Amino acid sequence: MLKGGETNRRDESNQVVSGRENIALYGGSFDPIHIGHLMVAQAAFEEAGIDWMFFIPAAQSPFKPDRRLAPASLRVRWLRLALAGWSRCSVDLSEIERGGISYTIDTVRRYRQLYPQARLFWIIGGDHLAQLPQWKDAAELATLTEFLVVPRVGVPKENPPKGFQVHFLQGCPMSISSSEIRARLRQNRPVRLFLPPAAADAIESCDFYRKGENQKENRKE
Repeated sequence: MLKGGETNRRDESNQVVSGRENIALYGGSFDPIHIGHLMVAQAAFEEAGIDWMFFIPAAQSPFKPDRRLAPASLRVRWLRLALAGWSRCSVDLSEIERGGISYTIDTVRRYRQLYPQARLFWIIGGDHLAQLPQWKDAAELATLTEFLVVPRVGVPKENPPKGFQVHFLQGCPMSISSSEIRARLRQNRPVRLFLPPAAADAIESCDFYRKGENQKENRKE
């Protein structure tokens, strides 16, 4: 037992998470995961002093409610392949298991209950920053977690919305997105340089994207 009666918990990679650490929550479709996601994770560890990171694949993004995602089983498999050897990362399936639209507030509430003494950080892209006040239960969300903001290449840096604790990551401006990778796969163009090596074969060999089953989208992830 920890002080205050708090018990240790283990993540799915069987490592102890005491609940007192800096915990980053990295939500998204990961459709598919790419090297930019891992660059963001590394920057968070180095710049924000993150101790543990949970990758949380969404059942369905509220930003893209009409787009058909690759099956969850594939997205989770690719995530686990990509994160092999990342000893302080694990995959949380709670949003997939919950189903429906994956709202950030529902997941953050769960983590705040699990780790009441942790410092929580939710990772977002810079293009989402101005929209934070419009997120579901935004006022409560601002009290439960801080935000790590990933800069976007070509997107001007914006001032944080009032009431939100925001920290900008410096080492990971992203110029590649999952939507671009899906487009390249549909066009039979090479994508290996954009993918985590451990997951590259599995993603390249998947027919889901080459069959054009995903709808075109306007927002990058």
